[in-house]
Amino acid sequence: MKIDYHTHHSRCGHAIGSLEEYVQQGIRLGLDQLGLSDHMPLLHVEPANYYPEMAMPMDELPRYVEECLDLKERYKGQIDIRVGLEGDYIEGWEREIEDIVHAYPWDYVIGSVHFLGEWDVTDFRQVHHWEGKNVLEVYRTYYDAVSKAAATGLYDIMGHLDVIKRFGYHPKPAEEEELRELERSALSAVARSGRAMELNASGLSKPCAEMFPSRRMLEQAFTLGIPLTIGSDAHDPAKLTEHLEKARALLHEVGYRELAVFEQRERSQVPLTL
Repeated sequence: MKIDYHTHHSRCGHAIGSLEEYVQQGIRLGLDQLGLSDHMPLLHVEPANYYPEMAMPMDELPRYVEECLDLKERYKGQIDIRVGLEGDYIEGWEREIEDIVHAYPWDYVIGSVHFLGEWDVTDFRQVHHWEGKNVLEVYRTYYDAVSKAAATGLYDIMGHLDVIKRFGYHPKPAEEEELRELERSALSAVARSGRAMELNASGLSKPCAEMFPSRRMLEQAFTLGIPLTIGSDAHDPAKLTEHLEKARALLHEVGYRELAVFEQRERSQVPLTL
């Protein structure tokens, strides 16, 4: 089965293409299932005073869901649409996140850590925040947030688990063992939660030039029995399924033979095809 569970469209402000363009592209590419999973609106920062084009406005959220559901119905029989959301985890804002998660008929919610406080570690405009930082300490803060996100039970899929490496900032070689322990601890938290996680192929096009998460973390995830799904994290319909052949091949090499899929927040498994 061919799937892509991580996509973004023009509503979020930093992607292009309409939802319907994604659906039509998915049909052209022969996808069996397409997950529409745009960013949750900003909660902990005032959008008017923050960086522009970060996420859809709150009043667009119901329109997003309505359009997804309409496309799901209109293209039934041609492609199986899954209605999703990439929901930021922000410590202290769990109740507000929970309200959004429970307010709509999602098929799945991706739990991603982008923000450490008001710093979005995935935003190229905010790379300057690394200046003067102890890189290992940033990694500690990040993986602590990942573990807390998994423990909330709010999410179905933990997203791009080691995205903190996106811009190529790494702890020193002498700190490698602690880095590995941070990774193991985060993966253990995901395993305890019973949630799935994604292999996000978009890292191959980023400065880190490696998928999220690394092969090392995937091998640990397999040992821990964590279910995996895959996503391109496309921000343009032309990028839909980008690098997913490599993602499927890597998962197969690690030992995975199934992918996790979701409907009405219930997980099932489908064969991993190369």
